[in-house]
Formats: sequence, structure tokens, C-alpha cells
Amino acid sequence: MGKGTYSWIGACLGLAWLALSWPAWAQEGATETAAPAPAVELKIANRGIVTLRDTLLGETPETRVARAEAVIREVLEGTEEKEVRLDTIQNSYLVLLGDRRAFILSPQDLGPGDSDVQQAAEAAAKNLRRVVEETREARSFRFLLTATGFSAAATLLYVLLLRLVFHTRRKLLGLLPKAMRRHSRALRIGETQLLDTSNLFTVFKRLLALVSWALALLLTYEWLSFVLERFPYTRPWGESLNRYLVQLVTYLLDAIVGAIPGLVIALAIFFIARGVSGFIRRLLQRMAAPGTISWLNHETLQPTTRLTSLAIWLFAFAMAYPYLPGAETEAFKGLSVLIGLMISLGASSVVGQAAAGLILTYTRTLRPGEFVRVGEHEGTVTELGMFTTTIRTGLGEVLTIPNSMITGSVTKNYSRVVQGVGYVVDTVVTIGYDTPWRQVEAMLKEAARRTPGILQKPVPQVFQTALSDFYPEYRLVAQAVPSEPRPRAELLSMLHANIQDVFNEYGVQIMSPHYLGDPAQEKSVPRDRWFAAPARDEGSEGPGR
Repeated sequence: MGKGTYSWIGACLGLAWLALSWPAWAQEGATETAAPAPAVELKIANRGIVTLRDTLLGETPETRVARAEAVIREVLEGTEEKEVRLDTIQNSYLVLLGDRRAFILSPQDLGPGDSDVQQAAEAAAKNLRRVVEETREARSFRFLLTATGFSAAATLLYVLLLRLVFHTRRKLLGLLPKAMRRHSRALRIGETQLLDTSNLFTVFKRLLALVSWALALLLTYEWLSFVLERFPYTRPWGESLNRYLVQLVTYLLDAIVGAIPGLVIALAIFFIARGVSGFIRRLLQRMAAPGTISWLNHETLQPTTRLTSLAIWLFAFAMAYPYLPGAETEAFKGLSVLIGLMISLGASSVVGQAAAGLILTYTRTLRPGEFVRVGEHEGTVTELGMFTTTIRTGLGEVLTIPNSMITGSVTKNYSRVVQGVGYVVDTVVTIGYDTPWRQVEAMLKEAARRTPGILQKPVPQVFQTALSDFYPEYRLVAQAVPSEPRPRAELLSMLHANIQDVFNEYGVQIMSPHYLGDPAQEKSVPRDRWFAAPARDEGSEGPGR
């Protein structure tokens, strides 16, 4: 009888068996629905063939796999024909190895990635054919000798390529300093070197090391997969390595290609934001011209431009955020929440300082070059920043004051109300009631005239700011030129010295008397002493004139 007759008899017997045991099969299927047995993979000679999941003809997947392994190994070790064929049994497929049934594949054996039982059966038959071929190769001395030769040649080539990679790295490291010195001469502005070659050499050295080790790892990976594929038993491992590498490269390429449309849209948004920002900047520069907008001038132009650009870029980032690669991933969302939480917790004082800086800028409380007093600190404003204000004192000190401190305290501006350039200089003296007030005013004005740097126009003025119990208070107020030629502290020192000199010249004591008892004579100024030198009677001073 021929092989076809045996195949036909086997198929008929299989059909008869299925017909007679159909109730039991249906009952086993119901049992599986209630409590499905775990799936078991059929693997021969390290090669996976198929995964069985169905309890068929009363046999669990584990029993079916054990039976199939026994049949396949018996056929592979024998001398009979090892042809792999498929026969259909209703909606299932019978996989035959020679004239023997290897296993049956039913629709319930399909996995999550399978859609058709016929395709799954053909894939399983293909894997079984590979097992038959690899078994034949494993028993061939000539094939194993050839595989060993290919592996040895691949190993030799692998070693040579590794030596070439690291030799090239050493050569490049030897040539790199000369090339850097040659090209760094062109990267100069005058005598200033733009790049530090020592730091640049370290960067290139680490970059070369990274590239060389990446190439070495890639060569090792490919060598290992090639050698494993030469031998039948280890061939599945080599194929899995190559398959993983191909999947990784495919995944990266798909991710790059998939991210290109979103990146194009994001870049378009950023370019539009850049154009709008430039247009707004030029528009604000035109609007800052004198007579256009009162609150927009050369002082508020820079912070207004920065705030406008910041608002535009924040809006652009919010619009482009959904199109950035990985924006929808949980990791990206978690990082965004973390950054927002850090900013909200740690930047409250920074935001307060920035808000205070904007208040100072737009209310024009301070301007660079003005002489001010903030709390107990006084000096010339040199820089008005977003977070701090810098003041230079007359003693050579530079004070950095937080803007929130300035907005939270009283600020005295000695430069705002002056005529022309300069700042206000004032000082206070207390003299007893027995000294004519006209004489005191005249002496204070004379001291102001003798002090270089104090302007005579507007004329220095003296104010009686208080009539205390024991003495009146006189305040001398004058205007000084900031560049003539000394700071306010030195100018005040010279003014105080001249006040002492003038009072000494006219025999007037600078003192603040206090009450101890009634004096022998009244402490009053007779009328004939009202205009004691250097005071002058101009016909309009004093009461009753």
C-alpha cells in the first residue's frame, strides 16, 4: 500500500474518532469555559512550534503537548518519511508528520494575536518543518564543520573590527589637539579666545569614547547573533536577537516618523510666535516716542517688551505642547506636574520680588541716577532690576535692596523735585532762642554759598521746622550737582564744616540748651539785634515790618 493510502486511512480513523467522542469533546469544552487550563508551548530542539490552549478530546494542553513531543521525537529519531502536511477536520486542522498525527489545532487554541486557525496551523507546520530541517543539519558533520568555520571567520572579523574601532579612536585623539589649535586661532575677537581648547578637548574625548563603545557593543551584538544562528540548537536565540534589534530600530523609526508632523506644527507655532514678538517689539518702540503714550517711555519700554514677549512665548508653548513628542505619555504629564509644583512652592518670593519690580518701574518711584533714601539707607540709584535695586552710597558702598522692601517702606527721593539735574541736600541745626533767627538763616545760607557743588540757583532756603521747648529747629535745603565733583556724603561733610566755620566767625554757639532753672535775664532778642550781621534789613522781613 502506498503513502497516500496510509494518509487516507489515518484521516478516516480520525474522523470516526471525533464523531464517536463528540459529546465528551463538547463537555470538555464546557468545562474549559468554566475553568480554562493554562496554555502550554510545544517546543522541540529549542524551537517553539505552537502554543496549545484548548482541552481537546479530554486532554489538557499539557497532556497534548507531552503527547505531541513524544510523537515528534519518535519520528525524528526514526528512519521513516518526515514530510509535514495539514488535513482539515471540520473547523480544526490536523498536523501530520509523515504518516503520524503530531497534534490537532482547534479554534480555541488561537492566541490574542491570531485571527485565523488556518494561518495558525500553517505557521505551526512551517515551524515543524524547520525543526525537521534543523534536526537533519544537527546530525550532519559537514554542516557542523561548515558552521564552525563560519563562526571562526566571523569571530576573527569581529576582533579585527574591534581593534580598528579603538585604533581609530586613538588616532583621532592624537590628531584632535593639533586640529583644535589650528581652528581655534580663527575663533578669536581681537586677542580674546572664544573657546577654551582644554575643555573642548575633554568634550570631544568623551564623545569619541561614547561612539567607540557604542560601535563595539553593536559589533558584539551582531557577532553573537550571527554565531548563534550558525548552529541548529542556538539558532532560535540568534533569530530572537536579530528580531529584537529589528523591532527596536523599527520602533525608533516609527516614533521618529510619527513625531515629524507634530514637530513641524510645533516649529511653525514657534516661528509664528517669533515673528509676532518681533513685530510687537518694533511697534512698542514706535509707541514709546515722546507724546504718543504717557506711560510708555524709554524707562518702561524694556520691561514692557519683555513682558509682552514672555506672554507671547507662554501662549505659543501652551499651543505647541500637545504636538510635542511624548506629550500624551504619563511620564511627560508627571514631569509637567512636578515642575509646576516646584515652581508654585519655591517661586512665591521670586514672583513677589518681580511684581514689586514692575510696580517700581511703572509707577516711576525710582529712576537710575536719582538720589533716594530707603529706610535708613540713602544713595544714588545705579540699577533698577526686576528683583533688586542697586544703590551706591556716598561712603563707597553698593547696596542691593530687594524690591519688596522698597515698596513696603517710605522712600525719599531727593532728585525728583529739583530744577534741572542734581539732587536735594538738607541738614538740620538747633540754636537757642536767644540767637536771632534772621542771623541763623543768614549764616546757614552763607555756609551753603561757600560749599562747592551747591547751586545758587535755585537759591538755598532755610525753614524753621519746629519751635521746641528749648530751641527752634532750622533746616537748610539746597540743590547740588551730582557730578560736581563728589558724592553727597562728602558734600554734606564740607557743608557741615562750613556751617561750623561761619557760626564761629560770628560768635554763635551751635548748641541745644535744656531747662535747668529760670535765667537771671529773659532769653529774648531785642529789636536792635534782629538784623545782626550777616543778616540784612530788606524792609520785609520779620513781624511788624
